[in-house]
Amino acid sequence: QPTRLWGGRFESGPSDAMAALSASVHFDWRLAPYDINQTRAHARILHAAGLLSDTELSAVDGALAELAVQVADGSIGPEAQDEDVHTAIERHLIARLGELGGKLRAGRSRNDQVATDFRLYLRDQVRAIVRAVIDLQGAFMQQAFEHVETYSPGFTHLQHAQPVSFGHELAKHVHALGRDIERYADWDRRTARSPLGSGALAGSSLGLDPRAVAIDLGFERALGNSIDAVSDRDIIIEFISACSMIMMHLS
Repeated sequence: QPTRLWGGRFESGPSDAMAALSASVHFDWRLAPYDINQTRAHARILHAAGLLSDTELSAVDGALAELAVQVADGSIGPEAQDEDVHTAIERHLIARLGELGGKLRAGRSRNDQVATDFRLYLRDQVRAIVRAVIDLQGAFMQQAFEHVETYSPGFTHLQHAQPVSFGHELAKHVHALGRDIERYADWDRRTARSPLGSGALAGSSLGLDPRAVAIDLGFERALGNSIDAVSDRDIIIEFISACSMIMMHLS
């Protein structure tokens, strides 16, 4: 049977057209490693709250570790009936653990899951971009040092101006790219806050610890308001803005 995380009140499923419209797994499968990591952290929080036994936690963690390897090597993936990455991961987990796999729904929602996945994914992408930008800065600096005494025309208002060192001209890009890195660092300070524990929008009564799971996942702290946490997409707009600035400098 398809694993659905909603629709319990309805006697029948959605129409094929509605199911196709709401499906996202064909592009959000890239979030699978992050969804697995946050599910492992969530299991540890459930265990700390007394909602999973030692044996259950060990079984869940082992199954998720196995899933992580299989996702990485491509031996498992989503299927047509999976609505999104969260549904797909849960289906694989239930196939291994039975009802125990479904217990991990406790205390969370796809709302805080996807918000957490986005932050984990984008923080990784920013680090990859920054490493590439630093490599580019190094290449510019190497060429700049080699051309300190190579002279070329400077330009202002699209016209030749005074002669300049070509090394000085090349080094200008290092400074522009440095500001891009600073923008990402500033972005990361705002993004290093975890939404997990917010549930659908109003948290949970299960006695879970959002601060502990935040630290476990590499965030600095939990977001302060659960409704804001699941609705905020500012970080994505900011990320795209910083990327567009880099693209302008590269052009």
